[in-house]
Amino acid sequence: MVERILIGHSTATAFVFSHVFDEFVYNPDAARPSQPSQLSQNDEDDELTATAFEIPLNALMDCLNIFGTAGLASGASQKKKKAQDDGEDSDGGRARGVRSNGKGKGRADADDAGGNARLDQWFAPGKGTGMRMSYAGPGHPLTLLVAEESGGPTATCEITTWDPEPRLELAFDSDAAVLKIILKSSWLRDALSEIDPSTEKLTIIGNPPPPPGRAARSSAPPCFRLRAVGQFGSTEMDYPNDREVLETCECAHSVSFTYRFSHVARALRALQSSLKTSLRIDDEGLLSLQFMMPAPRRPGRRSEAFIEFWCLPLEND
Repeated sequence: MVERILIGHSTATAFVFSHVFDEFVYNPDAARPSQPSQLSQNDEDDELTATAFEIPLNALMDCLNIFGTAGLASGASQKKKKAQDDGEDSDGGRARGVRSNGKGKGRADADDAGGNARLDQWFAPGKGTGMRMSYAGPGHPLTLLVAEESGGPTATCEITTWDPEPRLELAFDSDAAVLKIILKSSWLRDALSEIDPSTEKLTIIGNPPPPPGRAARSSAPPCFRLRAVGQFGSTEMDYPNDREVLETCECAHSVSFTYRFSHVARALRALQSSLKTSLRIDDEGLLSLQFMMPAPRRPGRRSEAFIEFWCLPLEND
């Protein structure tokens, strides 16, 4: 599953692999309306296997956190639930669209047999809010069945979907990359978090590392430097060519590109939750920040998910 967000002159894409879910079933449409086109065979295959639609991101987040426990630890979730009456929200009133113990009325009744029964198998002690997401196809809403625990209150949310609008395509050419760095996210997070929010521009500077087996000279420039410039002055942060800091640093020649800091700062929330960061810049200055996100570990399965940001450089910098 791929989620793409457009933010000004930057885009963000979240790659969520099927193994992250307890169950993932995808049935592409067997027949799509035939439209004359000049697409290649590969493009036609992509069109037949991909399903795309748009929804408001804030609406999705509100639905996932409808019980106010999606971002809490399981212990806190249980304490909060015990403090509330069954079928009531945190303000003491009955939540709209929520049924208690599977005995409510309305649309949710249609899912009584398959709703909680399907959720039962995924709930165990220590788990937090659970969710079942479904989409029937073009013209249908995105449906979420959200529950705190098996046998507890559930909420059925429907989010109106739209046909996807043409999106800004920022194609990163890996063969044209002039700077590639992999480091622990904490190193980059601490640096960006220290930058004053009023900062206007952020310049990323890369220099070639010393040849293997040769120590860097004391006068040599750092392999990786961040320079922040704002109304009240400038700040520079240097990263040495140390495996404890930079796991990978590839740079054939010195490069420098400047970006709007407010655009890069949009990635801070994902950066704070990530484990590792891959920073790449191509020869035209397109910045790619790829964050490896933690995910539940499952025996015999990959456990990573990724969020990637692309940001265009400022002109004449």
